[in-house]
Amino acid sequence: MSAPEIHPSVTITFDCTPLRGVPRLDVPLDASPAFRARLERFQRAVAKHGTRNTYYLTNASCTFYFTNDPAIGWVRFEIEGTVLTDELDRKTVGSDLDIKLEQETCDWLTQPAVAWLGLSVKRAVEVEFDKYIAAGDLSRAIQRLAREQTASDAAGGFLGMNL
Repeated sequence: MSAPEIHPSVTITFDCTPLRGVPRLDVPLDASPAFRARLERFQRAVAKHGTRNTYYLTNASCTFYFTNDPAIGWVRFEIEGTVLTDELDRKTVGSDLDIKLEQETCDWLTQPAVAWLGLSVKRAVEVEFDKYIAAGDLSRAIQRLAREQTASDAAGGFLGMNL
């Protein structure tokens, strides 16, 4: 018997935008439909949660693996929404996520299991966001947005197409 290939039982990926760092939420007249939709989602998140200690996740997914065969026995959820942190940005205190089943390779998957896994996705993302904070990635995202805002201000508020 050979040593099994080790892979995590849960994989989570996301892009994070600190909402306090978004310089403008108004939609430019020449915005592409995708950019317009993203800004409208940002607007709804800001209206609901504000900009302080709120972070918007995009291009996010959570995959659960239930077997040791990469071809069968996994489910992937698509995620987008807001993560909320404490006053010092050191701990996740909640989230408001849109979670949808994207793909699965489990012929035994039932609707009640999908609903339960959706709740598990929320918890898993919150735990992963705490790891993101601890790794310093959150502070790097905030610094990146500050640099982009400075560059935008220096260029008279224009960085390129759809910005």
